[in-house]
Amino acid sequence: MKEKLRRIIEDNTSRKGKIFDYFIQVLILLSLVAFTIETLPNNSAATIAMLNTFEVVCVLIFSLEYLLRIYVAKKPFRYIFSFYGIVDFLAIFPFYLRGAYDFRVLRAFRIFRVFRALKLIRYNKALNRFRIAASLVKEEIILFLIVTFIFIFLASAGIYYFENEAQPDVFASVLHSGWWAIVTLTTVGYGDIFPITVGGKIFTFFMLLVGVGIVTIPAGLVASALSKARDIEDAGLEKKKSKL
Repeated sequence: MKEKLRRIIEDNTSRKGKIFDYFIQVLILLSLVAFTIETLPNNSAATIAMLNTFEVVCVLIFSLEYLLRIYVAKKPFRYIFSFYGIVDFLAIFPFYLRGAYDFRVLRAFRIFRVFRALKLIRYNKALNRFRIAASLVKEEIILFLIVTFIFIFLASAGIYYFENEAQPDVFASVLHSGWWAIVTLTTVGYGDIFPITVGGKIFTFFMLLVGVGIVTIPAGLVASALSKARDIEDAGLEKKKSKL
């Protein structure tokens, strides 16, 4: 039984493993959406009750998954103190404390598990340079997009907690704060929305530093990939000429 569970939970090459992986990924995304909607002002009582019920269901499933991962792990303590183990724990533990800081935003990091599923994907080889370049850096681009999404989400949630009380109209929810997060991380800085608290300003400073990397990384990846694509094309042409 333990070995069967291990194959389902840790090995997504089987049909049951894929179903389990995709189910957890979808549930993570839905829980983040529910958390974001929960911060919207003027939610109806029915909406709040539905979101609370969904949160309880998510926590129960994530808790069961966490315990099962410990049970099937060959080295349980290694999983518990690993990056994923700590994130999995922080994503559910505060729920049982009731009143502690809300760590649900950390579930965004669990999206990194999608790479286990992406390993199964096979892309067709491209003929032109841009497609070759895309194939060369597809994993880096996917990683970059996921990291960017995580930072936008964390920035939105972070500035919301710092500025909501001081500016309830501007930073009314995580969704409202998303605009500030995007213009800050992209270093556009329109100036239409800005923090006024000390904590918010310090938080903004660190987000600006992160934003510099978000802007420059894609340009470097594309330039490097195009250069490699040209080398691959040139090597292919040389081989064809030598055969002729």
